Amino acid sequence: MKPRSWNSTRPRKRACRRARGLALMLAGLSCVIAGGGVQARIMGINHTHWAINHFSVDGHSGLDVIGPWQGGGGGHISLPAQWVPGMTVRVGWERGIAYPDGFPGFHNSEAYDEWASKIRAQSRQRSRSVSVPDYSNQKTCGVTVHFLPCDEIQVTTSCYGFGHPDYPIKTPLNLPEPQSCPAQGGEL
Repeated sequence: MKPRSWNSTRPRKRACRRARGLALMLAGLSCVIAGGGVQARIMGINHTHWAINHFSVDGHSGLDVIGPWQGGGGGHISLPAQWVPGMTVRVGWERGIAYPDGFPGFHNSEAYDEWASKIRAQSRQRSRSVSVPDYSNQKTCGVTVHFLPCDEIQVTTSCYGFGHPDYPIKTPLNLPEPQSCPAQGGEL
């Protein structure tokens, strides 16, 4: 009988698998221990002519660029199992030009850098806290952020899709931009 050769990496691989399994189990427990949170998706609906270059809800990324008058997203967040009065989420986003003209290509780096600088100059970082509507006694399917003209936002946790008769936000998708916006109170 031939003696079995010793593979020095076998115990290390086994230990790594156990450590990964333990880490996943602890991560799952932390969600339960942290107040019985509900895992929920993050989506966005853009009602403006701007592109939403990126957005987040309470620091959790929405993962997607959203073009004008479109929807997208795909990140996740943990919502408290019970809604409490005064509950808010903090939404951060960057809006910018949706379809920039005059792309010079990459062959002339100076022309490209000048073009990119003009595009970046028109982007705006925004941040705002917004009230979460009461979701007591309702199924919660995620946080959907509606980006409205004048850097206004609304959120919902509804399980219905945008456009469904029972969806709580009835704002039309293709909103015209007003000639001027009211003075903004609060942070932007």
